Amino acid sequence: MAEVDVAVVGGGMAGLAAAYELHRHGVSFVLIDAAPRPGGVVRTERVDGFTLDAGPDSLLVQKPAALELCRELGLGPRLVPTREPRTAYVLRNRRLRPLPAASVLGIPTAVGPWVTSDLLSPAGRLRLAADLVLPRGGGSDESVGSFFRRRFGAEAAEYIAEPLLAGIHAGDVDRLSMPALFPRLVEAERAAGSVIRAFRRKRRAAPRPAGGLFRSLPGGLEEMVDALAATLPPGAVRCRMRAVALRGPAPYTVRLSTADPISARSVIIATPAHVTATLVRPLDQRLAALCDEIPYTSTATVLLAYPQAAVRRPRRGSGFVVPRGERAVPLMAGSWVTSKWPGRAPEGQVLLRGFLGGVRDPHVQERSEDELIEQTHATFAGLLGLDRGPSLARVYRWERANPQHNVGHLVRLAAIETRLRHWPGLFVTGAGFRGVGIPDCVADGRTMARATTDWLGR
Repeated sequence: MAEVDVAVVGGGMAGLAAAYELHRHGVSFVLIDAAPRPGGVVRTERVDGFTLDAGPDSLLVQKPAALELCRELGLGPRLVPTREPRTAYVLRNRRLRPLPAASVLGIPTAVGPWVTSDLLSPAGRLRLAADLVLPRGGGSDESVGSFFRRRFGAEAAEYIAEPLLAGIHAGDVDRLSMPALFPRLVEAERAAGSVIRAFRRKRRAAPRPAGGLFRSLPGGLEEMVDALAATLPPGAVRCRMRAVALRGPAPYTVRLSTADPISARSVIIATPAHVTATLVRPLDQRLAALCDEIPYTSTATVLLAYPQAAVRRPRRGSGFVVPRGERAVPLMAGSWVTSKWPGRAPEGQVLLRGFLGGVRDPHVQERSEDELIEQTHATFAGLLGLDRGPSLARVYRWERANPQHNVGHLVRLAAIETRLRHWPGLFVTGAGFRGVGIPDCVADGRTMARATTDWLGR
């Protein structure tokens, strides 16, 4: 039986970041991942001169953990911003309506652009502005939809919160937890009494960073995965190796499906919460049940390419989101990749990306690739005036890959952490627990690795 200080189970961004931090501290470890390659949902395919991000395609500047890691890996000079203009659109009544530039998460930080915007009706704009005079409220765990209706009105909840805030998590605006996912907005209300007022103050004190709010890498985000893996010791990352159960207490035994078990003084589990539940069930049934309660949704990403001449109504900007009320449109969102990022397609080609599934389409995994391609093409054809079918099409399926931090998530997370105290040396990380995006996963993975080194006395 192989023996190491730490076994990291799961090779997504949280697991890789944890492994990287352990290596920096000189701790012996092995990273085990069932997939054929590390990186989890961060995957880039290069086909015929196209760079296709199958999962996430950007890093958020306002959460710096991922960008800091890129700089540590020597990727800092390769980080690129989105192209201008950085306009994002909301589909309403089959028309793309620009989201006013002076906004953060759809919330205005200046009055002028919203006065002239047609995204909300005049009454909807007036109700949104009422946030400036409404008293503080809330204070408890509430849904994203409840928060927005209370502060900004029903129309803002339908055309801003649902497609933008719930949409990025492929979730239900009336179930997702505001304090778990958007604590900045909750804190803004608490501190200033008005979210708009708080964001306006921040904007004056710290203007938006040059280059916009997002960064990527010329070769797609898998560049980051490759750079991370390259820093780790040879043989430390073991793919196509599935962990099936964990036994303890420390030293823990990690049972594997196709290899001898591994003995580890400490274990960091960085898998989806439902997989974590399976691993810890022989150890602690209550802990397993708590992990299993975290729901997930499934999505599909469809990338389509066309000759530029096929696009009769070209759009500039990053893309669009689709409120669930637009029932005739099957997509949750879409982006015009070649307008958003440089160098993603050969000259004279247009690359588009559509997102389907989530809570509004729970059966997305049951549909064929041809059907998903046709639905995505039909949506883009109607919006851009495409006069022919795609010259390249790729479908990427993400089954149970989107954790839902619903109302009650923070209470459940506290209960998970309480159970973990019964098992010294056992840590959990990943999108299902403390943060969903790449920056959150990187930050939490490194935090758990430092907690592990402290526990080991390093």
